[in-house]
Amino acid sequence: MAVLFFRASTHYLCTMLAISHRGQEMPPSPIRKLVPYAEAAKKRGTKVYHLNIGQPDIETPKLVLDAVRHSNFKVLEYSHSAGNESYRKKLVGYYKSVGIDVTHEEIIITTGGSEAILFGFMACLDAGDEVIIPEPFYANYNGFAVEAGVKVIPVTSYIETGFALPAIEEFEKKITARTKAIVICNPNNPTGYVYTREEMEALKTLIIKHNLFLFSDEAYREFCYEGKQVSAMHLKGVDEHVVIMDTISKRYSACGGRIGAFITKNKALLGSVMKFAQARLSPPSFAQIAGEAALDLPTDYFDATKAEYMSRRDLIIKRLNAMKGVFCPNPGGAFYAIAKLPVDDADTFCQWLLESFNHNGQTLMLAPASGFYGTAGSGKKEVRLAYVLNKEDITSAMDCLEVALQQYPGKD
Repeated sequence: MAVLFFRASTHYLCTMLAISHRGQEMPPSPIRKLVPYAEAAKKRGTKVYHLNIGQPDIETPKLVLDAVRHSNFKVLEYSHSAGNESYRKKLVGYYKSVGIDVTHEEIIITTGGSEAILFGFMACLDAGDEVIIPEPFYANYNGFAVEAGVKVIPVTSYIETGFALPAIEEFEKKITARTKAIVICNPNNPTGYVYTREEMEALKTLIIKHNLFLFSDEAYREFCYEGKQVSAMHLKGVDEHVVIMDTISKRYSACGGRIGAFITKNKALLGSVMKFAQARLSPPSFAQIAGEAALDLPTDYFDATKAEYMSRRDLIIKRLNAMKGVFCPNPGGAFYAIAKLPVDDADTFCQWLLESFNHNGQTLMLAPASGFYGTAGSGKKEVRLAYVLNKEDITSAMDCLEVALQQYPGKD
C-alpha cells in the first residue's frame, strides 16, 4: 500500500512540476523532443545528420580551452553573484567595439543566455502579465514564460515576407493592461531574419508610447551576412526600457559553457535582477574563465567563421529551393532557416524521417516549426534547419531530404 502511494505521489508530483502555478503546461522542445527517435535510428545503424539543433561544429578556440586547462588555483570558489569583476570589466571593451556603451556595473553574468531571459521575465513581469513576441520565436521563450508564470502573446510574421517584423499596428492590437514587454531575437532564431534600423526605430516608438520593456536577445550578433546588426542599445533615449540578453554559446562555439549576460542601464531593474542572481549564488566559474579568455581573440577571429556559415547558408538555401514544392527565404543572419515543405504535417514528417526513412544508411533530423509558434496550427508545414554542419554533411543531408520528400506518404 505504501509503495502504491509513493508511486502515485511521485506521478502526481512529476505532473505538477511540469505545470506552473498559473496552470500553464511546460511545452516540449521542438528541437529535442524527437531525440529518442534519433537515438533509436542510430542503434539500427543509421547515420543521422543533426540539422535540428544549433550546435556548431566549429571548433571552440584553443585559446579559450587552454585558459580553463591551465587554471591555477587551489579552491574553486564562488564568484561574485554578478560574475567576476575582471570578466565584466573586459566585456565593457567588447561591447564598446560593437557600439554599445555600458559599465561593468550594468552587466550581470548569467548561467547561459537562458538565465538572462528568465531573470528578465521574473524581474519585469508579475504572474499573469503578458509579453509580446514576434512568431516564430525561440521555443524556450515559452518555457521561460511558464517558469515565470507569465503569458506569451504572439504576433505573427510570415515566411512569404522572409519573416520581417510584423506591422506595428499588429503589435498595437495585442497590447493590453497586462502587457509589460516585447521580446525580439536579432539576428533571429529560428528564422535568421535581421531586423533593420527602420524596424528597430518603430519598436522604439512603440515601447515609449506604451511604457514597455524591450528585451533583445543578441546571441547571434556577429553573424550578419548582409549589413550590420542594430542592437537595442543603439537606440537613443530608451535606456530605462532596454535589456540585452547575451551569451558566449554561439559566438565562440561554446554552448556547453553556459555563460551569458544580462545588460541594462536601468538601475532599479539591475537591483531586482541581482536578488535573483544572489539566490542562485554565482554563475559557473570555469566558463567565466573561458569567456574572459575569448575576449583576447584577435579582432579578425569572426571573419573566417562568418564566411564559413555564409557559405553553408548559400548551399543549403540553394538546395532547398531547388526541391519541388519547397520554399525557403534567404536568412540574413544567425545560422538557421525555416523552410516550407510539401507535406501534410511537418511534425509527422520529422518523426517519419527518423522512424521509417533510410537513404543509403542515412537520414536527417529536423525541428518541426510548429513548436516555434505560439498560435495554434501555425507552422504546420514548416521546419527549422540549423546549418551548423560542414558542407559535405549538408550536401548529404539535402540528398536525404530530397529523396524523403519523394517517398513520404503524406505529401501535401
